[in-house]
Amino acid sequence: MKLKNKTILITGGSSGIGFELTRRLIALGNTVIITGRDVDKLHGAKSMLPQVHIIRSDVSDVAAIAALHAQVTSQFPALDVLINNAGIMRNLDLNDARHDVADITREIDINLSGPLRMVQQFLPHLKMQKDAAIINVSSGLAFIPFVSSPVYSATKAALHSYSQALRVQLRGSSVTVIELAPPGTETPLFREEFKEEVKDMKAMDVKVLAEHAIKGIEAGKLEIRPGLSNVLKLMSRLAPEFMLNQLAKSFRPTGV
Repeated sequence: MKLKNKTILITGGSSGIGFELTRRLIALGNTVIITGRDVDKLHGAKSMLPQVHIIRSDVSDVAAIAALHAQVTSQFPALDVLINNAGIMRNLDLNDARHDVADITREIDINLSGPLRMVQQFLPHLKMQKDAAIINVSSGLAFIPFVSSPVYSATKAALHSYSQALRVQLRGSSVTVIELAPPGTETPLFREEFKEEVKDMKAMDVKVLAEHAIKGIEAGKLEIRPGLSNVLKLMSRLAPEFMLNQLAKSFRPTGV
C-alpha cells in the first residue's frame, strides 16, 4: 500500500507514536484526522501541524465512537485507513490492595475494547473503499509480557490475536489488516510511568519507529516488528520462560 493521497484516521494522534505517524503521513501528502480525549493536546498538535484535522473523541465510549463515525464519514467520505493507536500503559503491582476493582480494567477499555469497537463501527465504510487498511498498534509485549505492566501486556497480546483472526476473516475484501508492534519507544509515557524500571534501557527513537512503520506498510508487511519486538516474537517461541524472567528483573513487588 502506498501511503500517499490516503485519508487516514488515527486515534490517540496528539502525542507520542500517534503524533509522529501523523507528522510523517501529512508530509507524504495524506489527509489525516486525529482523535484524543485531551482538547489542549489536540490543539497543541494542530498548532504544530496546521494541516491536521482534530476531533475530540474517546475510544472507551461507545456513543463517542458512533458520533465520530458519523462525523468522519460525512466530512471525509474518502476515509480508507484506520490506525488504532490510542492506548494507556500503567505500572501496576497487583499485590497492592488499593487497586480498585472497576479501575483495574481501564487499559482493557481503551487498549482492547477501543480498537475492537472502532473496527466494528468503521468496517462497513472501509469495505466500500478500493484499497483500505486497518492498522492496529500492539506492542512487542504482545509476545512476552512486561511484569510491571500486566494488564497492558495482556491487552496487547489480545489485540495481536484479534488482528490475526480479523486478517483471515477479511481475506478477499479490499481491507488489509496490519499490526504494528513497537518496542519500548522514547515517549513521555514510557519514561514517566516506568522511570525506575527502564532507567537503564535504551528505547527506540519515535522517529525511527515511524520510519519503520511506514516502510513496512508500503512494503506490504502484515506484522511490523521493529528492533526488540522482533526478538521478543522469536524468543516467545524459542525460550519464553527465559525471556519472561529477563523482563521481570526490574519488578519489585510491594505487597508480598
